[in-house]
Amino acid sequence: MSEVTYTAVASSTAEGRNGGHAVSDDGALDVTLAVPKAFGGAGNGTNPEQLFAAGWASCFVGAVRRVAAAKNVKPNDLAVVAEITLHHDTEANDFRLSAALHLEASGIDQATADELVQGAHQLCPYSKATRGNIEVTLDATVA
Repeated sequence: MSEVTYTAVASSTAEGRNGGHAVSDDGALDVTLAVPKAFGGAGNGTNPEQLFAAGWASCFVGAVRRVAAAKNVKPNDLAVVAEITLHHDTEANDFRLSAALHLEASGIDQATADELVQGAHQLCPYSKATRGNIEVTLDATVA
């Protein structure tokens, strides 16, 4: 059994994504939630998809750095753009997510960037948690 490294605790109140409020137990995260304009809402707050995208992008770029260090590769700049898409099947009245993770890197070649993305996808806890549950596409762009 592995040791517990960290447990994040947050709660959401009221109507959740429709005007609710989410806060972490330490107060570092304190946001108002809103349905995005693209989904017919007011868009005057963040939403679960944005929060998930920010968390996964942050975790994934850390995983890329770990994989790069293990391969003795030193990219100049790294960024990960995570796109989380909410799909609504109106006939079944069902929702699902998909994700696209885009690595932007410089100082390395395309083949190395592609290897880093694949390695990070095996290491990142968000990637592990979603594997087999949602469609995920990966790509890398080298500047």
